[in-house]
Amino acid sequence: MYTLTKIERFNQNVLSKYHVYNSVFLTLPFDSVGNTGVMLPLFSEVCEKGFQKHETPIQIVDFFNKKYLDDAPEWDRIGLLFRFIQYIERQIVLFDAIEDAAFPIVNNLEGKGSLRDIKDTAEAKGMIEIFRQFLKDFNVRTVLTAHPTQFYPGSVLGIITDLTDAIREDDLVEIKELLSQLGKTPFIKKQKPTPFDEAVSLVWYLENVFYETSGAMLSYIQKNVFDGGNLENPIFNLGFWPGGDRDGNPFVTTEITLKVADRLRTSILKSYYKDIRKLKRKLTFYQVDNLIAELESKIYRSVFYSQGEIYITLEEFKARLQDIKTIIINEHQSLYLDEVNELINKVTLFGFYFASLDIRQNSKIHDAVFDDIFKYTSGYESKPITEKLEDLSQMQGNLDPKDFTDEMTQSTIGSVYAMKTIQQNNGELGCNRYIISNCESALHIMQTFALVRQCDWEHPTVDIVPLFEVIDDLQNAPQIMEQLYSNAIYKKHLEHRGNQQTVMLGFSDGTKDGGYLMANWSIYKAKENITSISRKYGIKVLFFDGRGGPPARGGGKTHKFYASLGSTIEHQQIQVTVQGQTISSNFGTLDSCRYNLENLLTAGATNQVFAETQATLTETQKALLDEIASIGYTKYSDFKNHPKFIPYLEQMSTLNYYAKTNIGSRPSKRKNSDKLDFSELRAIPFVGSWSQLKQNVPGFFGVGSALKHFEETGQWEKVQDLYDSSLFFKTLLENSMMSLAKSFFPLTAYMKDDPEFGDFWQIIYDEFLETKRLLLKIAGHQELMENYPDGKASIAMRENIVKPLLTIQQYALSRINQLQQNENPDTELIKMYQKIVTRSLFGNTNASRNSA
Repeated sequence: MYTLTKIERFNQNVLSKYHVYNSVFLTLPFDSVGNTGVMLPLFSEVCEKGFQKHETPIQIVDFFNKKYLDDAPEWDRIGLLFRFIQYIERQIVLFDAIEDAAFPIVNNLEGKGSLRDIKDTAEAKGMIEIFRQFLKDFNVRTVLTAHPTQFYPGSVLGIITDLTDAIREDDLVEIKELLSQLGKTPFIKKQKPTPFDEAVSLVWYLENVFYETSGAMLSYIQKNVFDGGNLENPIFNLGFWPGGDRDGNPFVTTEITLKVADRLRTSILKSYYKDIRKLKRKLTFYQVDNLIAELESKIYRSVFYSQGEIYITLEEFKARLQDIKTIIINEHQSLYLDEVNELINKVTLFGFYFASLDIRQNSKIHDAVFDDIFKYTSGYESKPITEKLEDLSQMQGNLDPKDFTDEMTQSTIGSVYAMKTIQQNNGELGCNRYIISNCESALHIMQTFALVRQCDWEHPTVDIVPLFEVIDDLQNAPQIMEQLYSNAIYKKHLEHRGNQQTVMLGFSDGTKDGGYLMANWSIYKAKENITSISRKYGIKVLFFDGRGGPPARGGGKTHKFYASLGSTIEHQQIQVTVQGQTISSNFGTLDSCRYNLENLLTAGATNQVFAETQATLTETQKALLDEIASIGYTKYSDFKNHPKFIPYLEQMSTLNYYAKTNIGSRPSKRKNSDKLDFSELRAIPFVGSWSQLKQNVPGFFGVGSALKHFEETGQWEKVQDLYDSSLFFKTLLENSMMSLAKSFFPLTAYMKDDPEFGDFWQIIYDEFLETKRLLLKIAGHQELMENYPDGKASIAMRENIVKPLLTIQQYALSRINQLQQNENPDTELIKMYQKIVTRSLFGNTNASRNSA
């Protein structure tokens, strides 16, 4: 019997099961829902046929009202629409759970991109020793951020986990009970979460997914690659932003930072305690039983009886585990050695900190803080930048937050002292990076360096990490880094840090600023040029990519990007942010976490171990990419500067509703002002608003125009050859196809007749059509994403589930606009439709899994 193809496995284990369990869900009796389960399929059919006939959302809802509701009054109709939203939200949860349950069946966990595959390839090519050397130095660092793109509250995430297990076992009784529970569980957060709440939510993934998965992967490597030898390099690292990311979030205080660090330490100690309890049931033999009992007692006291006091040091913990290992090998025929090794590996991975808490602040805040610090110092502000850099490098001191009246100055200084406290309690890796977002100059980096040294920290065990985001800053980044490396005292600091410098590059704001093509190409070039400068000064640069979920924010087939980097870009580590839905979709289960971590690891191995399998871009290809990006940038810039750009987002999209969703502690804008300033608008609501419109502009706009230029000028072969020979360019365009596949312009086609925004909508649609046509041409496809049939099928099903939800959202927006044009608007009715719009954001975002 032949093995089913991936799409056949998807259809059998995902689509078929969804239709079966959804039919069960629709028949369950929920309080006050009435006949919603019967009416929703009818409404879905009306939406589908209505869009095929080019009807508007208002026409679709009105037709449904007349045919099935006997022209029900508007308030009754609103009540049913709310219930439809509630049902659709839960259908999405059901689909998530079914897809999670089928993950190891649909995806080959031992196939291409897996640890086993890369190990077998290295052995077959006689390169196993090279592979071992690679693993001794290489690291994958996934950094969990608190960026608000996840709308599931904790109770619903728990149901998804239980539902996934029940579906995997085909336990229909349990599934039915969980679907009933789901129907009665609220999806709405009545209050915004605090930064600590966000941290607690993400700690769940650390405890239940990353702890087990990372430990098992390291043990596999130890046993199968290093033949059981000790591993000094943890290979996998975890970073953590909730509680440390202060950029634009006034609710992150010094107290919150310390509280989150304490929670991380307690969580990892609890995880160790559970493992020790399991080991104690097995290690019942002579000499070992007393050692494991002693460990259990000390860890237990540190977790449950401690007021911040730890009754065992990390070094002692490691030493005792090594003692146990030695006795087992020498005296007890290595009985349960694998289990002991796995715990040792986990301790190597997570220490007493679990995940490294990063501190982040905006450079503009640092400017204000330094103005405050130097307000009584004459002459500093008038000095040229070279002298300022020299002055900053010389600064040391013992700043006291209490000496300042400005709250931001107190908080910023306090964050440095918090880092010192965390390092004392959790170890250096507990908190040793300070990230400066919106970094525009070497001055911003040296300000941070000086700030740290002025907090009674002459030789700080802290890495200062510049974050370059907008296009100008990305282009200036190499010169900025050279200024830093040329500073003798900062160079001395880098020597103390192992001659390593981490540089963060932001995809989200880069795309928002310069468009899809220019942002991605500018980041590639910045990496190349920073690598060259760093090598010149003997510095090993480590790149940290600030990626979001969708292609517009650096998401999509991320591992392919890393596999496409040539030798001109330093790639001894892969560091990447993971946020919102991407955490739950890519790292939410043991199987998906393992699959995606292994893909990132093997992407690094593709570059370093099997370098001949990828090609560095030639100078001719780079010149061509310069031209392509430039054309796309011009098209996007003209579009962004269109007089209707901001009004369109404000009046025709859901942009103004994001702040009402209560999913994250951060405000949706960096500054609290009534007027929308595009530069202060955060990337998440910006990209998310286009996603809610099903237009996904940031993921494709400018691509079609750039490709069309080469078609019209008889140079198509150039871009075709580039696509065929460059994995970087191919992945870039394939991810843009994903943005197109998630677009649905019939939803907003009514806007083309709008007297104010009709022409603007047409500009977007025309670029969409050209991009789609030319991407299909260059890929040789008939349909978008046809080379990823399972991904395509998943997107199609999710889009089908939310189509009624999106129809309701656009209907509500249209009714709001109609009502506001009345001479005496019905304010209560407007408020109710505004609630519908806000509520509709949830389901669409969750269904897309990487929409914001």
